[in-house]
Parts: sequence; structure tokens; C-alpha cells
Amino acid sequence: MKHIKTVPNNQAIAAVAALIAEGRRVVLPVKGNSMLPFIIGGKESVELTPPTPAQVGDVILAWVDGNRYVVHRVISIDSNGNITLMGDGNIRGTEHCRQKDIVGTAVYVVAPNGKKRQLRNDSLSWKVWKRLLPVRRWILAVYKRTILKIIS
Repeated sequence: MKHIKTVPNNQAIAAVAALIAEGRRVVLPVKGNSMLPFIIGGKESVELTPPTPAQVGDVILAWVDGNRYVVHRVISIDSNGNITLMGDGNIRGTEHCRQKDIVGTAVYVVAPNGKKRQLRNDSLSWKVWKRLLPVRRWILAVYKRTILKIIS
């Protein structure tokens, strides 16, 4: 039988950050629905690597707005290096960070069976999803009521 220990989020992220700083890859379970439909919180994890200079479309683990960690997608980078993030499953609301606040870059989504799916910042599915922002509310409602119920 597996023994799972739950630790406070900031404590867990500090341990993850230390491992990534050593150059290791870390698989981190993801909570919540903010990255639907690309990452299913509570079921899937992300494999993180040491951060590279952020690019629009990257999924990163970052310290945002000076108060919490999130795994969200880079949606813009301004000329001063300010990075704006938004969860794929969000219909509004953004977070902000700088390159120094990025703990790691998510390169794979890891399913419960260990199967990996690459996260790419140039994928066609993300580019289409990005353009669907005005209608995401309805798409996500259908997704949550159908697909998530089937796979749960």
C-alpha cells in the first residue's frame, strides 16, 4: 500500500524548486481546473524541467503576483520582460511574474498510468484554443459535464 504525505503547497514547491535548480526533472501533481482541457487537475501531473527563457505558449510553474505559485500558460511578454500568465481553463483573470520568478517549464503532461503527452508552445490545439477565449465558458461547461464525468 502506498503512503502519501500531504504537505503545504509552498513547502512542496520549495522542495520542487530545489530539485529543479539541481538540474533534475520533477513530476508535480496538478490541482484544480484552471488548465482544462489540456491538463486535468487531480488526475494528471506535469513534468517540469529547469526554466528556459519564457516564450508565449509555454506552460510554467511560477511565483505570481508576489503571493502564490501557479502552473499556467504564458500569454504575453512585454518589452520590459513582464510576463502575463493565464490558465487554459480560465475565461478571464491573469497573473504576472518575471523570468526570475519561474521555477520550471512544464514539458509533459503525465497521465495516471505514466503515459506522457508533450506540452508544446506552438501546438495547433493551443493556438485554436487561444482564439476560442470568447466562447470558452460554454465549451468548458460542456467539457466538464461530459468528458470529465466519463473519465472520472
